[in-house]
Amino acid sequence: MARVGEVGELARRAVQFRDDRDWKQFHNPKDMALSMALEVAEVIELMQWKNGDALIQHLRARREDLGDELSDVLYWVLTIAHDFDIDLGEAFRRKLIKSAAKYPIEKSRGRANKYTEL
Repeated sequence: MARVGEVGELARRAVQFRDDRDWKQFHNPKDMALSMALEVAEVIELMQWKNGDALIQHLRARREDLGDELSDVLYWVLTIAHDFDIDLGEAFRRKLIKSAAKYPIEKSRGRANKYTEL
């Protein structure tokens, strides 16, 4: 679990990594989002053609690979948030409040329906 202040430190490190390499010049919002989507595809690729217990066992066996790919996704989340001055901690808390309103416990507990179907 992330500790208080750790998200900010991770963002600082991600931006420093980028800036040390002078890559900001290539980081427009569209290409950053595309890069993030490509990294998400790599997470999904780890799961392709597996289901149920076989999927869980495969992911446990490839835990480091999964962590690497999730970290690549996080890199893009952190740098995009930084470039648009978004406090991810605050944005996440706000979004949880919105989601709680859409998915009240009494209607959504144990159900996978979209909020429009509750």
